[in-house]
Amino acid sequence: MKDRNKGMVIDSRHSRRQFLKLAGYGTLGLMAGGLWTGFDGFAAGQNIEAGFIPDIDISLSARPGEVAVLPGDPTRVWRYHATVHKGDRARIAEIPGSYLGPIIKVHQGEKIRIRFRNDIPEESIVHWHGLYVPAIMDGHPRYVIPQGQSYLYEFEVKNRAGTYWYHPHPHGRTGPQVYRGLAGLLLVSDEEEQHLGLPDGEYDVPLVIQDRTFDSGNQLVYLSGHRMERMTGFLGDMIMVNGLPDFTLPVSTGAYRLRLLNGSNSRIYKLAWEDGRPLTIIGTDGGLLERPVFRRYAFLSPGERLEIWADFSDNPVGHNTSLLSLPFDAGGMGRGRMGQNLNLPNGVAFSVLKVNVTQSVKTNYHLPDKLSEIGPIRPGDAVNYFRPRQFYLTMRHMQWTINGRVFQMEEVADDEIVRLGTTEIWEFNNTGGGMMNMMNMPHPIHLHGKQFRVIERGGVAHEGYVDEGWKDTVLLMPGERIRILVNFDDYPGMFLYHCHNLEHEDMGMMRNYFVRE
Repeated sequence: MKDRNKGMVIDSRHSRRQFLKLAGYGTLGLMAGGLWTGFDGFAAGQNIEAGFIPDIDISLSARPGEVAVLPGDPTRVWRYHATVHKGDRARIAEIPGSYLGPIIKVHQGEKIRIRFRNDIPEESIVHWHGLYVPAIMDGHPRYVIPQGQSYLYEFEVKNRAGTYWYHPHPHGRTGPQVYRGLAGLLLVSDEEEQHLGLPDGEYDVPLVIQDRTFDSGNQLVYLSGHRMERMTGFLGDMIMVNGLPDFTLPVSTGAYRLRLLNGSNSRIYKLAWEDGRPLTIIGTDGGLLERPVFRRYAFLSPGERLEIWADFSDNPVGHNTSLLSLPFDAGGMGRGRMGQNLNLPNGVAFSVLKVNVTQSVKTNYHLPDKLSEIGPIRPGDAVNYFRPRQFYLTMRHMQWTINGRVFQMEEVADDEIVRLGTTEIWEFNNTGGGMMNMMNMPHPIHLHGKQFRVIERGGVAHEGYVDEGWKDTVLLMPGERIRILVNFDDYPGMFLYHCHNLEHEDMGMMRNYFVRE
């Protein structure tokens, strides 16, 4: 059972693994101030933890609602709602007409308190995707709370400036809860970013890309219940941007910072400009790159983010273009699925969003040659440099697995335990799924509580990867192998790593790793 006030797990099994978890969580629970889930909400002005004085204090609730997405009947959704109790109310930005949660804006070094209340009719919890937070604040499914109860998050923002996001993380129900609308952006700023003079205000545009299917009554349609659809992952027949269909971005003749999040359950996008201009990429999951990089196209898998510099200074008023998703071969069981044009034949590009130049405005934004200081990648710092930790992404008995294992809430295998203060190389292999590799699929792998560096790819070569900079989610196509460098230098405790195809995750393609003190 769980002692929720102390953040510990009490279990009748006394194995070495359980002992490690109990020790780690006991210490961490005291450090973090504990969990507060045993009552129906928070008293106004309540002093939750002595010594923790938040710079920003927010209430965040998940509850049912309706949104007019399409003409006709409103669509029933689940939505995040936020209220600021302390701090600038402008830190919360709603997306008009959208089912998506509000954009939360924070600054590096700030202390954040978020009082989450679950008002949907099933268990839920919130994961802060990409953030460095204590294990007890990360949204592990072992801490789900039922309808009507609350969960307290308190943490310091330690991340670099960048585009992060939040979404539910109950085991087996992450896919449907995100699909119903529970997701939102969290934007971090820092001094380094502010000194660059990047596009801001209306020229800094967040864009959440998702696919959805609606029935004749404008209600969301999820999985049909067929197991094969769960194994491949859900693909909708309509592209939504910021929760809106047929999205057109009106722009002026200036430069923009476009923050792209793939918030889809399983669809991978191969992004390119319709008018042939290259993608100018300035940031990835963990913030700004050292320098801009240029791609003819770029893959964006579920959970990944890209920041794109888009300059329309040379385009006349009335110019139109689109950000496309190009077709690609996903291989194996995913062949022809991920890259097809929704319900159209394979081999045809489709529009993700349209851009329309509507006015002539002179701006003073200039693409910097140097964006940030990231530092070199040092594989030699890894304690397992000569023997990287190995993870194989395979299917067994019609079940997606990592090293032949599926998710178990309390289990950590011996080869999933790392030591606090060390640096390791982790190698992920998507190189064999049985049945002559016909059961292979792409897998976007996400590590909770970490940003990492990609140090090597092997196997199938694709131009469209953006492996530069800090990452927390990385795509492996069938036949690929990748090595990443991870620093375990901040928080002890139990975290998750998993495929961010949400249907794969819900089916058990997720495991715990434990950072031991």
